[in-house]
Amino acid sequence: MAHLVEQMAYVGQTPWHGLGNKLTDGVSIDQWRIEAGLNWSARRAGVQFEADGVIREADSEVLFRSDNFGQLGIVSPDYKIVQPGEVLEFFRDLVDSGDMKLETAGSLDNGKKVWALAKTNQDFRVMGQDQVEGYLLLATSFDGTLATRAQFTSVRVVCNNTLQLSVRGKSSNAVAIPHSAMFNHSQVKLDLGLLDDSFKQFEEQANLLAQRKMSDKEAIRFIMNVLTGEDDAEKLSTRSANVVKHVYGLYTGNGMGSSLRAAESSAWGALNAVTQYVDHEQGRNVNNRFRSAQFGVGATTKADALQKALALAA
Repeated sequence: MAHLVEQMAYVGQTPWHGLGNKLTDGVSIDQWRIEAGLNWSARRAGVQFEADGVIREADSEVLFRSDNFGQLGIVSPDYKIVQPGEVLEFFRDLVDSGDMKLETAGSLDNGKKVWALAKTNQDFRVMGQDQVEGYLLLATSFDGTLATRAQFTSVRVVCNNTLQLSVRGKSSNAVAIPHSAMFNHSQVKLDLGLLDDSFKQFEEQANLLAQRKMSDKEAIRFIMNVLTGEDDAEKLSTRSANVVKHVYGLYTGNGMGSSLRAAESSAWGALNAVTQYVDHEQGRNVNNRFRSAQFGVGATTKADALQKALALAA
C-alpha cells in the first residue's frame, strides 16, 4: 500500500510524525514547492463510460496530476481547483514580511489533499511554564473531501500535541472556502484578520483549564466520554476499557508534560492526555495517524475534547 503521506518537507526539528525531507531554514517558496512534492498541477478531463456497447459522456469530470496522471477525484464541472502551488504561494508575503515562517508542507493520499503549515509570532506559557506556539494551517483537496480551509492551530512544545483553536463568539474558528467558490488570497487573509484574537482567547482558555482541578473519577469519566461516548464503564468493550486506562495513565504521569504544574490533576492535563493519544499513538501506522489527527476522525476527537474540557471549566 502506498504511503498516505505522499511527500512532505519541513524545517527545524523533525515533526512528531517523523516524516518528510528536511530543508535548510530560510529556503525560498519555490524550493519548498519542489521539496514538498507540490511542483505539479491538477488538470481536468471529461468522464466517459460504456453502457450497452456505447461510449457515453458523463456530467462529471476527473481531476488528475500533471506529473504522473494519477487520478485525484471525480468532481462536477463547477469544481474550483486550488493548485498545490497556490497553497504555498498564500504564505509568500507573510513569510517575506517576517510575520510567519513555513515549517511543513506536503500532500496526502497520493496528492488528493495538500497543505502547508506556518508558525506565527504568537506563543504563550500556560501558568508561566507550559509553552504553546501558534500556527496557521492552509489545506485543500481535489476529491471533494475537504474545502479549502485556513485554520489557526496550536502546538504544545513539550510534546508536539496539536489542537485547533476554539474561538468564542464566532460561527467558525477557520475560514473555509467551498470548491464552488473561487479562492481569493487577499479575501481569506482579511477574513482571518477577524479571527486574529483567537490565540489570545486560547491562552485564556488554556489557563482556565489548568486551574480547573479534576478528581480521578472525573478525569476517567472525561476521557471515557471523549474517546468512547460512554459514561458507564460497565458498557465498555475490553479494548475500549484498555484504551481509557492507557490514556488515564498518560494523564497521571506517563504522558509527555504530565508532570508540569499546569497539567497535574487538571482539565488541561486531561485534554493533553487525549491529544497525545490521538497524535502519537492512535491508528495503525504513522501515516494514518497523521492524516486522522490533522484532517480526519482524530481532529474531530480533539476538537470534541477541547469543547468538553471547556464546558467543565465554565
